[in-house]
Amino acid sequence: MLDLDTTNSIEPSSTTHIPHRENIPSLASFVYGTWHHATQDFREVYHAITGEPIYRVSSHGIDMAKAVNYAKQHGAELANWTFHQRANALKQIAQALLERKEEFYALATATGATRKDAWVDIEGGIQTLFAYSSLVRRELNDEKIITEDAWIPLSKHGSFGAKHILSAKAGVAVHINAFNFPIWGMLEKIAPTLLAGVPCIVKPATDGAQLTQAVVHAILDIQLLPQGALQLICGQTYDLFEQLSAQDCVTFTGSADTGQKLRQHPHLNRHSIPFSMEADSVNSAILSPEANETTIELFVREVFREITSKAGQKCTAIRRAFVPENLLDTVQSQLINKLKKVVVGDPARSDTTMGALASLKQKQDVTHKVQLLAQEAEIVFGGNPDFKFNAEFPERGAFFPPTLLRCTTPDQASIIHQTEAFGPVCTLMPYQSIEQLAHLVARGEGSLVASIVKNCDENIETLVQKIAPWHGRLHILDEESAKESTGHGSPLPHLVHGGPGRAGGGEELGGIRAVKHYMQRTAIQGSPNSLTQVTHAWTAGASVREDRVHPFKKDFDELVIGERLLTARRTVTESDLVNFACLSGDHFYAHTDKIAAANSFFGERVAHGYFIVSAAAGLFVDAAEGPVIANYGMDNLRFVEPVKIGDSIQVELTCKQKTPKPQKDPTQPAHGVVVWDIKVKNQHQELVATYDILTLVARAANH
Repeated sequence: MLDLDTTNSIEPSSTTHIPHRENIPSLASFVYGTWHHATQDFREVYHAITGEPIYRVSSHGIDMAKAVNYAKQHGAELANWTFHQRANALKQIAQALLERKEEFYALATATGATRKDAWVDIEGGIQTLFAYSSLVRRELNDEKIITEDAWIPLSKHGSFGAKHILSAKAGVAVHINAFNFPIWGMLEKIAPTLLAGVPCIVKPATDGAQLTQAVVHAILDIQLLPQGALQLICGQTYDLFEQLSAQDCVTFTGSADTGQKLRQHPHLNRHSIPFSMEADSVNSAILSPEANETTIELFVREVFREITSKAGQKCTAIRRAFVPENLLDTVQSQLINKLKKVVVGDPARSDTTMGALASLKQKQDVTHKVQLLAQEAEIVFGGNPDFKFNAEFPERGAFFPPTLLRCTTPDQASIIHQTEAFGPVCTLMPYQSIEQLAHLVARGEGSLVASIVKNCDENIETLVQKIAPWHGRLHILDEESAKESTGHGSPLPHLVHGGPGRAGGGEELGGIRAVKHYMQRTAIQGSPNSLTQVTHAWTAGASVREDRVHPFKKDFDELVIGERLLTARRTVTESDLVNFACLSGDHFYAHTDKIAAANSFFGERVAHGYFIVSAAAGLFVDAAEGPVIANYGMDNLRFVEPVKIGDSIQVELTCKQKTPKPQKDPTQPAHGVVVWDIKVKNQHQELVATYDILTLVARAANH
């Protein structure tokens, strides 16, 4: 059993419990459908600015086995929802949280964050829900499983083949989060988990747990999720891990030391329970060798922002800043000039520009880490007790000055490449060549992100190739991208957030990949009909249905998967090629120059590919007014064989998949998206073109 109370960058030095105080509120946990109030084993959390105790935390008395089983028995209802149902629920949750954001901002002041810093946690987290909801509704069909690939033939005559599907795991995801982003850290994990159809148990760090609990409370208030889909444990994990099984998974964000302890948990290893880790790392910023004044200014601005944003308490913050040796003094001078203007103190004061660390424990840890770094580097700004803080009682708060160090011999150093002071701390160091730079960056042994700040016309391909394997993300910044760049320290829902080695080796976010993390990939083998039944998408070779009514005359609900239209034939003429060339302006020699085409790969003139697509539409489209509203798009177009003058083409149009669309505007007709499999064949029954078209098709009024 691992007594995990917090995911801070340091462990408590003592397990001594604070005496019970009646006037300090206790944070309740939400497990097996009710709020659980502990009666002992409390740990107190203190206001980052005033030092006053603000709440107590304990999970004593929670039956962890009951919580896990409750998630699997009741929260498993999520797996019976379709992706679009889950995504729509997530969108409604995000809207509800946005309406209550001021409640969260009020609580965030206790963590020492300015409103600007709290915005990243609160509204950044909520926007992650919106982004994932939109992503799933746009990229996934309204099904319960993901069909990952097309038909894979495994037999000579096509009666046996395979596809890969992903289905929701029949377990629970345990999310252990860090103290620095108590809202965003939770929402970025539960978004893809719930979308995958898997229930969650969230365990926040003790510092900041009040914010996490407030958001969970708000989510539960709107009663959109099934019972057991979201549970919250404020306090210790006790024997939670021992209750997990092979269908469960664990994610962790926090210190590398704590993460490694969790990863080695014997129960997780024994049952091969997936463990994803996103740990603190010694991230880098690199000023390119050909830097000019503009590039230097961009670099200094980016490093400064990462030192001061959230008081440096970001897993992505820049800890090592590499600059060409001849520019070291220039960069140092400009950085110090900007740091001198920082006002550290109480965020309630309007002139404060940087808040406090999350706790006094964190202040002690950062102080200790700076002392370690100072063994190999010179402190050139900050890092001293004489710094003036903008607060009524600065000695009570977890204030720490922005601190810049300088190491002139990075090749001989080791501490600065391995030690992260999780606060407003960064070390400057010089490099002389790309080879040396790549070696120094790799000394960090894996990072979440590195920034390369360069001139617009500078080629950094070699540098990227050398350092990319050591990072989960590379942020390339120049004058052109700076206008809209989201910055070094901003993980985005669409991009992978994680990194190799010290950074944990895990991946969070990354768009649909994050949803797939909580699903099981399974190869399904069988006949085309069997796979059509399982995936709800027509598979080539499966049975088809034909009748006298043109499929474009049928509304969305009348159409049946596998419904096919075999069209009449059309013979391609020389006039077709000439007329299409004049209409489109495409006079490519292979279509229009008889002599040149004779010497070409084809040996004679061939029809334009897009003429074949257009002619195919002319064969299968029903021109009369009907349920088909519009062409929605085309996917997977391939031209397989050339079509020559005198060839005849024929089209097989098959209803492949149907996806109902939510009705955003009640004044518009209800409709859905129908995917049609298109196969264009010549007179020899050879495939000449294949693609999918998507149409918007009206639904029946009483659907």
